Amino acid sequence: MKIAQIAPLAERVPPKLYGGTERIVGCLTEELVRLGHDVTLFASGDSITTAELVPCSAVALRLNAEVRDFLPHNLVMLEEVRRRAHHFDVLHFHIDLLHFPLIRDFADRTVTTLHTRLDEPDLKPFYRAFSDIPVVSISNDQRRPIPPVNWRGTVYHGLDPKLLPFKEKPGGNYLAFLGRISPEKGPDRAIEIATRVGRQLKIAAKVDAKDRAYWEAVVEPLVASHPNVEFIGEIDENQKAKFLGDAAALLFPIDWPEPFGLVMIEAMACGTPVLAFRYGSAPEVIENGVSGVLVDSVAEAVAKLDRVLSLDRCKVRAAFERRFTVERMTHDYLDIYHALPGLRGRDRVEETPRKADLAARSRVNASKPAGKPRIWATQAGGGICPPVEVPNGVGPGHSGPASRR
Repeated sequence: MKIAQIAPLAERVPPKLYGGTERIVGCLTEELVRLGHDVTLFASGDSITTAELVPCSAVALRLNAEVRDFLPHNLVMLEEVRRRAHHFDVLHFHIDLLHFPLIRDFADRTVTTLHTRLDEPDLKPFYRAFSDIPVVSISNDQRRPIPPVNWRGTVYHGLDPKLLPFKEKPGGNYLAFLGRISPEKGPDRAIEIATRVGRQLKIAAKVDAKDRAYWEAVVEPLVASHPNVEFIGEIDENQKAKFLGDAAALLFPIDWPEPFGLVMIEAMACGTPVLAFRYGSAPEVIENGVSGVLVDSVAEAVAKLDRVLSLDRCKVRAAFERRFTVERMTHDYLDIYHALPGLRGRDRVEETPRKADLAARSRVNASKPAGKPRIWATQAGGGICPPVEVPNGVGPGHSGPASRR
């Protein structure tokens, strides 16, 4: 199958630092290539991939000090995608909103994964106007706020099991907070929890310009006044494996409808249990009492921390391997691709390779040295799905495909 993956330009694929969406796009793209599909990735020019790369900016936009506005760059990329759309059997978008008016002529061969929050009031009229565009949610809870749309399924994120190694015995005794400094992520709550239980807290997070005032007024003074709290800043993938693997537990004290929360499964991959507030996707991701513990308040978090720390790290890792691997995620997306009405009658669409063929191809690929990524030259610069109760630990990560679920 000829598949286009269209990534955000803010970060490279995979990201150097923060960038959950780009991480998922990278994992999905590489697994599709491994399975024998012909994949083209539209992304920043510094992206690293074995797929065909169409560079739509020189580097990740967030790393380019000369870029003030991401919108023009994304629109140039979308024009390039539109111009080449006839080359592909499926076009999978990982950006929100911008492309919807541009894909009407081939929307039945597209999938858009909605990676962001959908509870903003301004989004309701937009999704009413584009209710026919095929979309995928990353949790069932994410769907709640918007009107009926063409849901094709829910696909939970998945990671390469080798990306974050399992660590049965953590090298440290600290609590970890990883992600972004913003009010809805709850770093102030994390500090309060750690202080009340008398444990060290390490915060590895980026501070965006829009959250600078919150950092300076709230979080920075708390860090300065609590000697048990260490602010590390933004970390890369290698640092992340050690940071999460050495932690006794991850604190996920969110105060918003988190669409997925990639850091939860990153911690689980390391065997690190999660103390999560019961908002958004957390009840779908965390198996309460197995991979973590769900709470509703700071007081409950303090009371239940010992229970979190007592969880078997082998079982935490097993929960990750059972539900959140890239293999599971990719096959869920392939099911959705094959169910798209626009694929009917396209002669070059191939079935997903059989397991025996995949095993043979994997043996051949393993014996070959890694090659350089292929790059295309380009001028691009610069149906309602009601919320579903999914029992924790039951089923894979996919509740589709279906045009109306």
